[in-house]
Amino acid sequence: MTPITDLTVRASDGSPAPLSAYAGKVLLIVNTASKCGFTPQYAGLEALHRELGPRGFEVLGFPCNQFGAQEPGDATEIASFCSLTYDVTFPVFAKIVVNGADADPLFERLKSDAPGLMGLKSIKWNFTKFLVDRAGKVVRRYAPTTKPEDLRRDIEALL
Repeated sequence: MTPITDLTVRASDGSPAPLSAYAGKVLLIVNTASKCGFTPQYAGLEALHRELGPRGFEVLGFPCNQFGAQEPGDATEIASFCSLTYDVTFPVFAKIVVNGADADPLFERLKSDAPGLMGLKSIKWNFTKFLVDRAGKVVRRYAPTTKPEDLRRDIEALL
């Protein structure tokens, strides 16, 4: 199977963003939202990004408005919120759909490679996390309730 880093997504401005820019890195891919009960996880994601980034780790955020309309803003509003509220420096891409007929191909692949409990593929809520190894293989899926700091051991094992 081809690596995740062979896919192209959309940058926050809508332009193509090849994930090949992250080839050879350990990735944590997260569907995010600004008005969710899990939104404070931005702080933990940013801490991991800053602490482990020099060793080849990247957090990639993908805003999604599919769950409770908790990401209503446009790209400018999302970027401003992330920067001003959580001092986010990791990449936050264009708003996407993660479930259904219009689901982004990246998330279709993530869900296929790492289904949830009982083999269910759909994403249940914001802040579902996918860990990807340096070869671009999806290693594990984490529930929205899993705090970013609880992923450190798994991330470090791949670094």
